[in-house]
Amino acid sequence: MIYEIQNFERDLKLNTNLMPITINAHLGNINRIFRILHTVSPTNQQIENYVLELKFSQYSYNHIVNNIVTIEKYTSFNGRKLIFAKPKKPKRLIKDFLSEAEISLMISSCRNIREKGILSLLAYSGIRNSELCNLKVSDLDLGENTLRVVKGKNCKDRIVNISSECTKILIKYLSKYPRGDSDFLFTTLVKNNKYQPGDLRKIVKVLSRRVGIDRRIFPHMFRTSLASNLLKRGAGIITIKEQLGHSDLSSTLIYLSSCPQRAKSEYDHFKPAYV
Repeated sequence: MIYEIQNFERDLKLNTNLMPITINAHLGNINRIFRILHTVSPTNQQIENYVLELKFSQYSYNHIVNNIVTIEKYTSFNGRKLIFAKPKKPKRLIKDFLSEAEISLMISSCRNIREKGILSLLAYSGIRNSELCNLKVSDLDLGENTLRVVKGKNCKDRIVNISSECTKILIKYLSKYPRGDSDFLFTTLVKNNKYQPGDLRKIVKVLSRRVGIDRRIFPHMFRTSLASNLLKRGAGIITIKEQLGHSDLSSTLIYLSSCPQRAKSEYDHFKPAYV
C-alpha cells in the first residue's frame, strides 16, 4: 500500500499544479478507500460500487465530491481514467459567523501583542488559515494597509486590505518580535517553527473560551464573519469577492442570501414613492 500511495503522490506532484495541502488530502482519501475496499488494486466494479454507496450516503457534499475527485485522479494515474457525475451542490446559508461585538471582545481579551496580532489579522483580512501561516514579513505593506497572499487557494496571488488599526497592532508586534523580510510573520515561541493550521485553531479556541463564547470557534469563522459584517455595513458584493479571493462570484453571493437584513435595508432605501 505504501509503495502504491508513494507512486500516486509522485504522479500528482509531476502532472498537476495542486498545492501540497490538496495533494495530502488526496493521499489521505485514497489510503482510506484502499482500507475500506481491502485492496490496493480495486476493480472497476469495486470502485463503481464504492462511488454509488458514497453518493447515497449521509456524508457532506464536500466529502463526497472530494473522494470522487480523488478516485478520478487515481484511476487516471493507473491508466483507467474513470469519470463520475458529481452530486448537485446544495444551496447553503452561512450561519456560523461572529458579530462585531464578539470579535471585539476576543481581541480585547488577548494577553500579549502576539495573540492580538494573530487575531486582528484573521479578523480584518479574512484570509484563510493556511494563508496566514504562509505569510512572510515581506508580504506586508504597512504603509498601504495591505498584504499580499502568495499562492493562495488555486495557486493564486492577490492583494488583501487590512485596517489601519490592524496595521498599528502589527507594527507593535514586529517591534517586540523583530524579524527579517524573508521570515514568516508568525512562528512558534519555543522552536521558532512555521505556524501550522492546527496551531491557529488552538489559539482561537483558547481565546473564545477566555471570553465565554460557548460554541465552537475556528479560524475560518473570521473569514465568514468579515464577509457578513462588511455586507451588513453596506459593502458591495464585488468588494467582498476581491477581499476574500473568490474565483467565482457565486461563492460570494452565498453571503447575500445569508444576510436578509441587507436586502431589506436596500429595499427600504431605494423603494419608489408611490404614495
